[in-house]
Parts: sequence; C-alpha cells; structure tokens
Amino acid sequence: MPPGWGWDYINAAALTDAVTVEHGVIVAKGGARYKALYLGGTSSRMTLPTLRRIAALAEAGATVIGKAPHGSPSLADDPGAFAKLVGRLWAGGQETRVGAGRVIAVDSVAQGLARAGIAPDFPYSGPADAEVAFVHRRTADADIYWVDDRKGGVARIDARFAVSGRVPELWHAETGQSEALSWQRFGDSTVIPLTLRAHESVFVVFRKPTSLDGQTVAQAVETPVATLNAPWSVTFEPGRGAPAGTTMRSLQPLDRNADPGIRYFSGIATYRSGFDLGRAGGATPLLLDLGGVGDVAEVRINGVRVGTLWQAPYRVDIASAVRAGRNTIEVRVANLWVNRLIGDAQPNVTKVTYTTLPTYRADATLRPSGLLGPVVLFTRL
Repeated sequence: MPPGWGWDYINAAALTDAVTVEHGVIVAKGGARYKALYLGGTSSRMTLPTLRRIAALAEAGATVIGKAPHGSPSLADDPGAFAKLVGRLWAGGQETRVGAGRVIAVDSVAQGLARAGIAPDFPYSGPADAEVAFVHRRTADADIYWVDDRKGGVARIDARFAVSGRVPELWHAETGQSEALSWQRFGDSTVIPLTLRAHESVFVVFRKPTSLDGQTVAQAVETPVATLNAPWSVTFEPGRGAPAGTTMRSLQPLDRNADPGIRYFSGIATYRSGFDLGRAGGATPLLLDLGGVGDVAEVRINGVRVGTLWQAPYRVDIASAVRAGRNTIEVRVANLWVNRLIGDAQPNVTKVTYTTLPTYRADATLRPSGLLGPVVLFTRL
C-alpha cells in the first residue's frame, strides 16, 4: 500500500455482513468509512457469492479497484454465471460504470486511487527513511489523527492533514498534556512541521474553528544539562537467582553481565545514584531521559515518585522533585521472564522457575534487560 492512505483488510464474510454503501462510501458497522475497495493478492480467485457481493456494492455506489478475478476456487459455482458477471463488471478499458459506482481495472492501488480522484489523507515529506503511520477519526466537532514513528529514530517531517478551517493541537496521551503547533493552510489541507522522537506516538486534534491561514509557534529547544555517569548501586529482587547487589561504574545491560545470576536475572532491579544541580526545580521542564530500558521503569527523585515509563522514549519531567545541591535518583526496572527461563535451561543450574512445558532453549537470545542508558538531563525552553 502506498503511504498517505489509511486502510484495513476485509474478508469475504465481513464483505457480506459488515459493510454497506452510503453516498458512495463503504461504511462498516463500527463506523469506519472507506472510499474504495481494492482487490489484490488472493482476490485473483473468489467465489461467485463474493463476486456478486462486490457487484452489489458497486451498484450501490462503491468504487472497486483491481483486475478481474480469473475464476472461482469452488466446484459448486457456475462458471458461466461467473464469467458473465466478470464481463459486466470489467467490460473493457480501465474504468467501467456499474450502477451508481465504478470498477477501475488496474493492478496498482496508487494508480487506481489517482484515477478515482481519491487524494491521500496524510501525505508527508521528510527523510527518505522516515516511516510514519497514522489513523484518522472524525467526530461531529473534530478531526483526530493518531501519528506514530515506526522507524525508531527521530523523524522530522512536514505532514499534510486533510483538514482546514480548524486549529491543530498536539496531544500526548501518556501525560494528558497538549500544546500548540505551527501550521499553514493550503486549500483544503493543513501542513504541520512535526518532530517525533524514536517510537513516539501523538495525537493531532483539530477542534477550534479559525479563519486564519496559519500560525507560527516558537519551537521548544532542548539543552543537555548533565549525563548521569556516576557509579550506580544495583540491588536485585531476592529469590530470583541473583546476588543481593552490585555496583556498576557505568551502565551496562544485565544480560551482558559476567555473573550468570545477573545475566539471567528476571525480576525487579533497583538502581540508585545521585547528581548535583545548581538550582531547584521550577516552571521550566527538567527532563530525565533514561535512554534504553528493558522493560519497564519506575523513577523516584529524592524519594518522590515522578513516573512509570513503559515505552520509548523513556522520558519524564522531574522539575517538581529536584532541589538545589545533591539529589538522589532511584530507578526500579522490571523485565520479562525470558532471560530467567533461558538461564534455567542451562546445564547443571539451580532452577528458579517452573513451567509445565519447555519454553526457551539454552542457546536462545537473551533480551536486553535493566537500565541501559545513557541517562541524561535536559532542559526545555
């Protein structure tokens, strides 16, 4: 599928029971709306009832894109009736009018959408390796886009949303915070410069009507304050095969540790260290970035719980908990059972886990576990 359009798969049963056509749009029972039906892949063969259902959707006003099927896989179908219906739907040329709808006979979905005049909902420009997914939902008074970086690197793109006449807002679901955006209206679309950190997901919400053609918002600038590279004391949840604790002069994944009890540890590892600040926290955000985490982290600053981080980017604002001078940091990291199960598969080992069936082999790949770092403090102005 080409980028810029939202899409879903549909099978023959759902085609029959779950969708109808309203004003040329295919509408699912759940409310999703589709501007075209594309026949690709195994659609080259279909049963006669499925072909008749496609004909009925086209008659009702749907746009169908794709080449004619070659035949039916069912011996119960009438080959003559099948061929006759194919001949009516694909009468010749690239487009056949069928009732209130049409059939566009091309293999390429992009070419079919262009011929049908269906513009992309979310085209964007940026680095060649950028990969950004989206879902668009429309309510009575808003357009809501979920936007997600899929590549794992920082993505800076200019995104074109198929909405105009409304002010966009950036919403962060994991914190409940929202912020204003720079934007420019171009015809029926709104172009927004977006920066997404690795694996970051946001909502872009269009609610408030406006007659303006654009708005410029000063972009926040993040400045590194310090890298927390002091030694870390690490203690391990008891009864999980690990020693009581260890000291790391620099952070390293637990799964790379020379001690088998640490390398195969699964449970909660608690990291403690400290850092100095020249000022107390205030209104200016002070972001703690844990770098990598395997798999979930709870952060406490000076004994105050500031957040639980469960997805990249592993960041939390700690401004409300810091003070001038010395500060303590505690990060409790929980990982999955995978590494312990692999450890228990090693020869001549005292097992920690019990499973009714074998799970992982002794030579299975360990998961990155623990606090991976680097741990960095940033200000955002």
